[in-house]
Amino acid sequence: MEVISVIKYEGSNEVLAHKHKNEDFTIGSQLIVHESQEALFMRDGKAMDLFTAGRHTLTTYNIPLLRDLMKLGTGGENVFHAEVYFINMTTMMGIRWGTDSKVRLFDPASGLHIEIGASGNFNIRVNDSRKLVIKLVGTTEGLLQNELLGEEGGLSYGTGKFRALVVNRVKSNLARIIKEQNINILEIDAYLDVISETLQKEINETLDEYGLTMPEFYVTTIQTPDDDPNFQHLKQQFADKTLKVRDEEIRRAEAEAAQSRKIVEAQTEAQLKMVNAQGEADALLIKSKAQADAYKMQAEAEAQEMRMKGYTYQDETARQVGMEAMQNGITGGGGSGAGGGIGDVASLGVTLGAMGGVINMTKEAMSPIMGESQKMGQGFGNVISGNPGEAQQAPAAPVAPVAPTAGVPVAEGAWNCPGCGKAGITSKFCPDCGTPRV
Repeated sequence: MEVISVIKYEGSNEVLAHKHKNEDFTIGSQLIVHESQEALFMRDGKAMDLFTAGRHTLTTYNIPLLRDLMKLGTGGENVFHAEVYFINMTTMMGIRWGTDSKVRLFDPASGLHIEIGASGNFNIRVNDSRKLVIKLVGTTEGLLQNELLGEEGGLSYGTGKFRALVVNRVKSNLARIIKEQNINILEIDAYLDVISETLQKEINETLDEYGLTMPEFYVTTIQTPDDDPNFQHLKQQFADKTLKVRDEEIRRAEAEAAQSRKIVEAQTEAQLKMVNAQGEADALLIKSKAQADAYKMQAEAEAQEMRMKGYTYQDETARQVGMEAMQNGITGGGGSGAGGGIGDVASLGVTLGAMGGVINMTKEAMSPIMGESQKMGQGFGNVISGNPGEAQQAPAAPVAPVAPTAGVPVAEGAWNCPGCGKAGITSKFCPDCGTPRV
C-alpha cells in the first residue's frame, strides 16, 4: 500500500468534486487546499473533517473525527485510511436555460388562454461541500459540471440533472407569479426583473438540499404567441385602450394649459394695469412737482426782482389794479368822443374809491393809486370840449363852504370828507370812500 506525504489537487475548473486516488496517509502529511477549494475527509461513507484554503499538517490534533479510526501500519509508521474529496467552490456563470414546452397562461384582463415560453441564464456554485458529496457524489470518483447542468450549447436543455430541475421550477411557477403580481402579458418585458427574483427564490429552496445555490438567475426572454389570433386581438384591444387613455391625457393637459394660460394672461393684464396706473400717477406727481418747482422758481425770481427794484408784492398788485382800472376807465364804452373820455377820467377817482371798498384793499395799497388818479383827474377836470385843437379854461364852479370837522384843522384849499370823516383832502374825491367834494 502506497503511503504519500503531500495531498493536493490541481485540475480543470469543470470539475465540481474530485476524489483523491490515494486513501492511506501518514500522520504528518501535508494537505494543500487552494483558495477556490475545500477538502473533505470521509471514512466508511461518512463525512468527517473539512479543511478550507491553506496548508495543513495532518495530526491527531487537527483531524479529531478520524483519530479513533486510525490504525498503526507496519514498520512502526502511523498510517490512517481515509477518502479525500476536493470540492470546487468557484461560481459557474452564464449557464443557459429555457422551457422545453409552452406554459399555458390565463389572462384575466381579456379572459383568454395563451401559451408562453421563457428562457435566460443563471450562475451556480457550491455552498455546502458535505451535502454535495453525500447527496451527489457518494462513492463515485467525482462530479463534473456537465453531469450537473448538461452540455452547454446543446439543443436539449434537459440533459443536465439540475438544468431540468431549473426548467421544471420555472414552468410550475411562471404562470402563478404572473397572476399573483397582476402582470399584463403585453407589458411583461417591463417585469422581467420581478419574475427573475421570484423564480430565483423558488429554485434556491430546492438547490439548498444538494449543497448548491444560485446567486443570480435571469429571465431574459418571454416568448409570446404572436401568430395566435386571440393574442393579436388582445394586442389590438390593448393598443386601442392605450390610445384612448393617451388622447384623454392630451386633452386634459391641453385644457389645463389653456386654463393656466388664461390665468397668466389675466394676471399679466392686471399687473400691466397696475403698472400703467402707477406710471400715470408717478408722471402726474412728477409733472405737478415740476410745475410747483417752476412756479416757485418764478415767484422767487419775481420776489428777487422786486427786492432789487425796492418795492413789494403789495405795491405791484396795487399798480396792476390801478393800471387795469385806468385803462378800462379811459377806453371803455361809457360815452363817445372827447366828452366821454373826459367824463371817464373825471369819474376815475370815484371808480377807484368804490373798487377799494369792493375788493377790501387796504388804505396803504390803494393810496399810491388814488394819489396818481386824483392828480390826473385834477389835470383833466379843467379841460372842456371846444373847437378842435383848442382848449379853454372852464369857469370854476361855486364851492359852498363846508364846515370843518369838529376839532380838526383844515389846511388852505383842503376839505374834510363828510362821509367817512377823513380830513385834509386836496383832491376832488375822498380817497377812502370816494365821496365827491361838495
